[in-house]
Parts: sequence; structure tokens; C-alpha cells
Amino acid sequence: MKKRMADIFSSISWRELARIYFDKSSSWLYHKMDGIDGNGRSGGFTPEEAKQLKEALLDLSDRIRRAADSI
Repeated sequence: MKKRMADIFSSISWRELARIYFDKSSSWLYHKMDGIDGNGRSGGFTPEEAKQLKEALLDLSDRIRRAADSI
């Protein structure tokens, strides 16, 4: 997942995204991005979590667009 996010990885506050959209810590999200599940094993995002991440990124992009449109 981290490779897929390479273009935007340093531009997003993943800590805030983890807190707001997942109610989890940034370390939880970073582990998931690295393909590690919550128990330190290989696995990464479940299909539901991947969908939730997609929806979070879409929501964030909508918020950025609205801010840009208001300028």
C-alpha cells in the first residue's frame, strides 16, 4: 500500500488521518501501510479497512477541492 501512496505520502498527515477516520494511532496506520497487521504479522489492510482508507482519501480530496474553490 505504501508504494501506491508514494506520490502523496509526505503531503498527508497520516497521524490525523488515522485518528479522524480510523480512531487508531499513527503507528497502527504505518504498520498497515507496510503490510503488517495489528498483531505484527504479515497482512496489512483488510478489504474493509482498504475501503475505509479509500473513502478517507476521497473525503480529504473533496475537502481540499472545496478549500481551493473558495479562494
